Amino acid sequence: MVLGKAVADLNLDWRAYPKYLPVVGYGLTRVGFPLPDVGVLRSYARGGERLRLDLLQVPPRWLNADITLVKGAGTAFDVLLPDGDVLSGRTGAVVRDAEAGFAVKVGEIVAEAGRHFILRQVSENAAIRRLRGGMAVSEKGRQSGILRVTYQAGSPERARRVLHAITRAYLSQNVTRSAAEAESSLDFIETQLPEAEAAVAEAERDLNEYRQSQNAIDLGFEAESILTQIGQLETELSQVQLEEETLKENYTPKHPVYKQLLDNKAHLEERISLLRNEAEELPRTQREVFDKTRRLELAEETYLQLLNRAQELRVLKASTIGNVRILDTAHATPQPIAPRKSMILGLCLVLGALLGAAFVLVRNALHRGIQSSEQIENLGIPVFATINKSLSAEGAGSKSKAWPILAVTSPVDLAVEAFRSLRTSLHFGMLDAQSKSVLITSAAPEAGKSFTSVNLAVVAAQSGKKVCLIDADLRRGQLRKYFNLKKDTVGLADYLSDKRPLEGVVQPTDIEGLEFIPSGLYPPNPSELLMRPTVKAMMEELDKYYDLIIFDCPPVLAVTDPVILGREAGAILAVIRFDQTPEGEVEALKQAFEVAGLQVSGAILNAFDPKKSKSGQYYYYNYRYSYANRKE
Repeated sequence: MVLGKAVADLNLDWRAYPKYLPVVGYGLTRVGFPLPDVGVLRSYARGGERLRLDLLQVPPRWLNADITLVKGAGTAFDVLLPDGDVLSGRTGAVVRDAEAGFAVKVGEIVAEAGRHFILRQVSENAAIRRLRGGMAVSEKGRQSGILRVTYQAGSPERARRVLHAITRAYLSQNVTRSAAEAESSLDFIETQLPEAEAAVAEAERDLNEYRQSQNAIDLGFEAESILTQIGQLETELSQVQLEEETLKENYTPKHPVYKQLLDNKAHLEERISLLRNEAEELPRTQREVFDKTRRLELAEETYLQLLNRAQELRVLKASTIGNVRILDTAHATPQPIAPRKSMILGLCLVLGALLGAAFVLVRNALHRGIQSSEQIENLGIPVFATINKSLSAEGAGSKSKAWPILAVTSPVDLAVEAFRSLRTSLHFGMLDAQSKSVLITSAAPEAGKSFTSVNLAVVAAQSGKKVCLIDADLRRGQLRKYFNLKKDTVGLADYLSDKRPLEGVVQPTDIEGLEFIPSGLYPPNPSELLMRPTVKAMMEELDKYYDLIIFDCPPVLAVTDPVILGREAGAILAVIRFDQTPEGEVEALKQAFEVAGLQVSGAILNAFDPKKSKSGQYYYYNYRYSYANRKE
C-alpha cells in the first residue's frame, strides 16, 4: 500500500537508459574510452547520454519488454516497438499507437544522433520488490515509537526523492485511515443523537407531568443533597473503573497498587448503596421526583457526550494531520555509502598479499623435488653430471620389445653427451680408488638409476674400455630387458648361491667391449647372499679382467643391499631425479651410507628439464644444446 503509492508517484516502474556495448560497455563509458563512431558502434553510449520520460504507457503484454528509442536529428526520434512497428515523434509531444495501447512522451533527450535508448515498463510488483530491496526500517531506541527509514540508490538526488515519496505515502495513508475511522465513528454517533435527544425530551416530559399531577414543584433539601452526592460518587466510580482497566495490563490483583484501587472502588460502591437506601426512606412523592430527576440528568449527560464526540470527529475528519509525523525530512549522506574505495583498496591489498603468500606456499608444497645441482652440493655431495631429459628415452618400459638404449639409438642426443661427461668425471675421480667398480643407486624407485647404469656402461665401452654391467637388484632387476634376455637367464644370484661359476653367468652383448651379468632368478634371501665372502672374491676377479664394473643397485631407502655392496665398491653414485627427489630423501640416503662408515662419492642429476628449472643451469644447457647442434 505504501510502496505502491511511492512507485506510482515517481513512476518508478519506468526504465529509460542508454544502450551500452555488451559486457564491457558501461565500464568503457566510466573511463571515457573513445569508441569509433562508425557502423554498429554508433548506436552505443559514450557517456553523458540522458533521457527523461514524462509519459510511458504500454499494454500488459509488453510489460518487461524492451522498446528501443533511436535519437534522430534535433529533437526527433524513432520508437521501435516489440511488434516491429516504428513510430516517429519529437520531444515534448505524445507519440501514441492507439490500436496497440502504447503511448510515450519524452520530456528531454541529450545524445548524438543515432544513439539508442532502451525503454521498459516493469510490473508493479517488480518495481515494489526492487524498492523494498533498497530500503530498511528500524526503531530508534526500544519501544520509542520512532522509526528510522533508509534507502540506497545510485545517486543522492534519487535517494532523497524516493525516500521522501515513501514517507509522504506513509503519512498520507495514515491521515486517510484516521479520517476514514473518524467518518465511520461519526456516522454511528449521528444515528444515536436523535434517540438520545428523544430520551431527554421524554424524561423531561415525564418529570413535568408527575410534578403537575402531584403538585410537587421541587425536591426538598434532603433529597437534593442525596441526589448530588450520588452523582458525584458515580463519577468517581467511573474514573476508578477506568484506572482499573489500565492497571490490569501491568499488575495482578495482588499488587499493592491494584489492591488499594479495589479498596477505593468497594468504598465508593458501599457509599452509593447507602445513599440509595436513604433515598428509599424519603416520602413516596419525593422518591418519584428523585428517580425521574435522576433519569433526566443521565439522559442529558449522555446527549451532551454524544454532541461533544460528534464535534470532535467532525474536526478529525476534516483534519489533514494523522497520528504520525515526520521528524526529519529525507537527506543524503555527504559521502556515498558504496562503493567504499578506501575499504575496497585496503581489502584488495590484504587479499593480494594473502593470495601471493598462498601462491608461494602452494608452489613450494607442489615443488617437492631437487631443482638444481647447487641444492645437491649444499647437502655435501658433489655432482658428477646432469643428464637432460630426453624424449628419445620415453619408449623405455615397453612390454612388446626390448628396451632401447639411448646411447645406441640416439648417440648425438644431448643426454648422451652428459653421459660422456660423466664417463670423464669417473675416470679422474677413480684414479686412487681401491676397486674399478662403481655402485649406482638412488633414494627411491623411479629415479632412473637403471637408465643411467646401462647408458654409462655403453659410452664407457664405446671409448675402448672393457666394461662389465651387473644387475645387482636381486628383487626387481630389469636390466635384462635392455639386452633382450629371458627372465630365467642365469645371473648374479646363481653365482652367489654357488650354482654357477662367474664365467658361467657373464652374458655377451651386441656392444663391443660390454659384457652383462643379469640378476638371475630372484632369491628368497638377497641380503644374506650379498653378505657372503663370495662378493669380495667376485670384485677381485672382475678387477682383473675389466676396466670398469658398474653395479645397478636397488634404492637405498627400500633395502640395505646397496650399503652391503658399497663396502667393496670403488665409488658410490646416487641418481637424483630432477623435480621429484626431495632434499629429505637425499639426506636420508647420505646418512644411510655414513652410518655404515661409507661416503657417497657423487651424485647424478637425472631427467633435468631446462624449461622447468628455476636456476641458472637453463642458460648453460641452452648454450650447450646450441653448440652441440651447430652446423659445420
